[in-house]
Amino acid sequence: MKKKKVKLRDLGSKERQGKHGHGSGHNHGGPEGVSKFKTYLPAIFSFAMLIIGIAVDYFDAFPFFKGWIRIIWYTLAYLPVGFPVIKEGWNSIKHGDFFTEFFLMSIATLGAFAIGEYPEGVAVMLFYAVGELFQNAAVNRAKGNIKALLDARPDEALVLRNGNFVTVNPQTVEIGERIQVRVGEKIPLDGILLSEKASLNTAAITGESRPDTINKGEKVFAGSINLDGVIDVETSKEFKDSSITRILDMVQNATARKSKTELFIRRFARIYTPIVVFLAIGLTFLPYFFLNDYVFRDWLYRALIFLVVSCPCALVISIPLGYFGGLGAASRNGILFKGASFLEAITKVNTVVMDKTGTVTKGVFKIKEIKAVKFEEVELMKYLMAMEEQSTHPIAKAILEYKAEGTDMKATDVTEVAGKGLKGTVNGNTVLVGNKALMASNNIDVPPETDDIVNSIVMLAIDEKFVGYVTIADELKEDAHQAIKQIRDAGISKIIMLSGDKDSITQHVSKKLNIDWAKGGLLPEDKLSEVEELKKQSDTKVAFMGDGINDAPVLAVSDVGIAMGGLGSDVAIETADVIIQTDQPSKMARAIKIGRSTRKIVWQNIGLAFGVKAFVLILGAGGLATMWEAVFADVGVALLAILNAVRLQRMKWNP
Repeated sequence: MKKKKVKLRDLGSKERQGKHGHGSGHNHGGPEGVSKFKTYLPAIFSFAMLIIGIAVDYFDAFPFFKGWIRIIWYTLAYLPVGFPVIKEGWNSIKHGDFFTEFFLMSIATLGAFAIGEYPEGVAVMLFYAVGELFQNAAVNRAKGNIKALLDARPDEALVLRNGNFVTVNPQTVEIGERIQVRVGEKIPLDGILLSEKASLNTAAITGESRPDTINKGEKVFAGSINLDGVIDVETSKEFKDSSITRILDMVQNATARKSKTELFIRRFARIYTPIVVFLAIGLTFLPYFFLNDYVFRDWLYRALIFLVVSCPCALVISIPLGYFGGLGAASRNGILFKGASFLEAITKVNTVVMDKTGTVTKGVFKIKEIKAVKFEEVELMKYLMAMEEQSTHPIAKAILEYKAEGTDMKATDVTEVAGKGLKGTVNGNTVLVGNKALMASNNIDVPPETDDIVNSIVMLAIDEKFVGYVTIADELKEDAHQAIKQIRDAGISKIIMLSGDKDSITQHVSKKLNIDWAKGGLLPEDKLSEVEELKKQSDTKVAFMGDGINDAPVLAVSDVGIAMGGLGSDVAIETADVIIQTDQPSKMARAIKIGRSTRKIVWQNIGLAFGVKAFVLILGAGGLATMWEAVFADVGVALLAILNAVRLQRMKWNP
């Protein structure tokens, strides 16, 4: 069905976009600045006119309320809610869409007028309009999360230029500029903290309400609120690439990626609606050939009921709204799904494959042990630090954090030995820093005890003699153990770890976390091969959790790719289907639970809509249902389905 944009002034909607009734989206809110009263005014007017008319009919208080006077009264009651629908039905026909809900409601209510059932004609259209207003309220509630993100985007930045801090639009700030953020203000762009410490509310980014303490040199994200003291930040990204802008784009674009269930209902509605229209025509005229006491008016009335009941809006409203609610609930929990299709796909996952560094570990290396031979520990570290100052490796950064007095040694003639370490000169001595392979290639004997060390080891040799080593290890994230337990509790049958780190470390970590199977020392293509082998098993649905550039190929090929959004690389985040903003692997289990809750509510709505409609259609065809039952089967069921979908926004998914 083609997309169109139609003004619906009288239903309080300045603009409605999408394939209403057969499409996904509705936009029934009034334009900005229009009061709620004005939005509901057409429905209030019609309701008042309808109640007065019914009362006058019932009590027969005014003898003149007959004939044309009565017709004009109910017509005036009908027009505020009926005219916009008839107009949009006509526009749909002009665009080639005959069997829309606008067409069905227009024919049914005009048909009711044609046979003199004026109150029922007005009532059907009025309740339809009220249903639209309720739906609008539900959609606006579901969109509250996106609005909160929009509100979180700062609209000004205090930037240092020509020696003074000046207020500018954040979009004009360049990478590397210094900005200042006062207490209570939002950080306008992603950057590096220049101040010693900051206390930030990062709820808009991570979904976590508790304050986050950031130290000098660590990353800060746009949209975070500064809670304590003036802070300075050096920008690291442009405004268009900032975290808050990226999150907003992801959540907004997610609604365009439909789930398989949603797409099926769309296709079903396009087939189902015309079938019902032709059945209604048959219900009107076919009895003439089989019944002796055929009364055209009676059978037309049954057909009109049939049309009202057949309207598929309960399905095509509540299903997208259910998925939208699931997406919103996930983003409130610091989990961003890039589409409803992934919200559905994660419910089918039975195997979780995860990277190690940055996923279940912090990706921050720390010195675990220093072993000096013939040297004092401090002297050993001075030589080691002098060499590692020439390296950008994460292990070098960990070594340089060692505190030693008078670390004024300088290394010269430093060269890198590919895959092994560094070679250089310190204080006139030839120094080798690296792994066991570097020592072996230079014929330097190392103690046998080093063979049993699991952690990363940096060995040091001076003038061709082994003088000691330092062990470096990554730390597990605080929730790593909890994450594995919760993933298992969520029904995942197999958990696997694939890492580029050496196999001994990978096996050690996997054993600590009680992971089913692990393999280390893998290149990106090796990880890809392992996951592709898993996917060849017909009953296996794989979710992969990773954070680095090297994980991007596996994230892309997995059934569901999950990236760590805080520490993760931009490439991984762009490739993944789901982003965990808090870097907590335990959020994986919550993502699965949210997906399952969403699927459950969607299928509840499908069952409710089909069940009630089928029942009332049968009653209507047999002459046992009136327009009032038809209104319930259409608008009433739609409202119940909407209320059921809204439940997602109040649910809690505790561990």
